[in-house]
Amino acid sequence: MKLIIGLGNPGEKYEKTRHNLGFMVLERLLKDASSVKDTVWQNKDKFKSQIAEIGWNSRKRKTLEKVILAKPQTYMNNSGLAISLLANFYKISPSDIWIIYDELDLPLGTMKIRFAGASAGHHGINSIISKLGTDKFWRFRLGIGQSHVKSQVAKHIIKEVDEYVLDIFRGKENAVAKKLIKRAAKAIVDALEESIESSQNRHNTK
Repeated sequence: MKLIIGLGNPGEKYEKTRHNLGFMVLERLLKDASSVKDTVWQNKDKFKSQIAEIGWNSRKRKTLEKVILAKPQTYMNNSGLAISLLANFYKISPSDIWIIYDELDLPLGTMKIRFAGASAGHHGINSIISKLGTDKFWRFRLGIGQSHVKSQVAKHIIKEVDEYVLDIFRGKENAVAKKLIKRAAKAIVDALEESIESSQNRHNTK
């Protein structure tokens, strides 16, 4: 069983913001994957999430695996609460949890799939590590960074950084973001079809 989480903030106000990239990827995954095309999101208060339960039939590995897709409704900074509720209920090991989220430290349009490690200051990942009591889970890190924003981070101009991640993609960013969302959804499909390591080798930005 796999638990695949897209990070973001609930509500129409945040729907198209950079910080909701994880939500966007899971929505694209459901739209693109023929095996789950009829799946709809369900509000589950006991998990503080919207979830979709699917059976993933891997043609390459000839296996059928239960997959839980989830969009926490706790707001980004408390993402760990929803994920710990889901992991405990379904008895899912941290190594079978995949987190999809925006990463300010990576250039816009890039992607890095990795296992474990520090949060790099991402509040959602900080919350998850705290609630699970471990950093041993997989991350799909999707770059939203720009050179001027990195400079702001270095100077600790937190307010401006918060405004940036909670703003929408603008101008030429839109086309780059759409390609990244499509690529990330494909990386998840490849990970389910083969293995996350093979997807990592294929899709990580060099």
